[in-house]
Amino acid sequence: MRAACALACLLALAATSLCAQSSSDKKSNPAEIGNRDVGKGFNLFTLEKEMALGKQLAQEIQRQAKVVDDPLLSEYVNRIGQNLARNSDARVPFTFQLIEGDSPNAFALPGGYVFVYTGLIKIASEEDEFAAAMAHEIAHVAARHMTKQATRSQIARGASIPVLILMGGGPAGVLGREGLNTGLTGAFMKFGRADEEEADYLGVQYLYAAGYDPNGAVSILEKLASLERKNPGTVARIFSTHPTDAARIQNTEREIDRILPARSEYVISTSEYAEMRRRLIDGLAKRRPTLEGPRERPTLRRDRPE
Repeated sequence: MRAACALACLLALAATSLCAQSSSDKKSNPAEIGNRDVGKGFNLFTLEKEMALGKQLAQEIQRQAKVVDDPLLSEYVNRIGQNLARNSDARVPFTFQLIEGDSPNAFALPGGYVFVYTGLIKIASEEDEFAAAMAHEIAHVAARHMTKQATRSQIARGASIPVLILMGGGPAGVLGREGLNTGLTGAFMKFGRADEEEADYLGVQYLYAAGYDPNGAVSILEKLASLERKNPGTVARIFSTHPTDAARIQNTEREIDRILPARSEYVISTSEYAEMRRRLIDGLAKRRPTLEGPRERPTLRRDRPE
């Protein structure tokens, strides 16, 4: 039974790879965004189950992380994200939330849940840089990398898990039985090199389609590479499977020159982004003594002598 299920899964993977080859031309044409199924491929999760799983994981993140409660910042981040999502191949609704953290990063969960660290806004001095990082995460969702990866992992461990799903246990039930609830989010954020390269490739197109300068993707990668040189290990921990090396930057530059038609105007940054970024940085600076504790000894007020 196990061998038969495993063989069926492998045959399905082979068949879907042939379909993927036939749609490769569309994937290189930004004019076809929205008319190409970049998420096609063997996947044990339906879109509905993927969204349900993402919602469950997002609730866990919200319980553990500090969500920024500034309504102006929250609305702004969501608006930028929704504009990018409308210009993507994704087939699920999106939710974008800002959370406190020094990591210059954002991450996506299955089903369209994207979390952005405040550290990303601090390092991204221009709006196109910030949007580029978000577009990369939207690309992971559009290509369904998280659940495809979970599918491959389940097949590699044997046919018993797919059988449980087919029998009605569902992915969430299987994951719960394996005791992965606490570390599940981290597992979904570890992508292979091929997935990261595809997210780079698609993300730059989404950035371009939304009207931004696609070179913002190059700029943010260069900043992350510079940060890694200054503080070795900082960025490598974030991009453990795909470091911000020169090859990644060169690939992005080559894609911009090869498949993105030149435009007379691009959005690089806006006064609103500058205002929101300043609001965030000033707000964090005011709260820092509360968050990290006093850095100096307190000064006591003394009564003046009579």
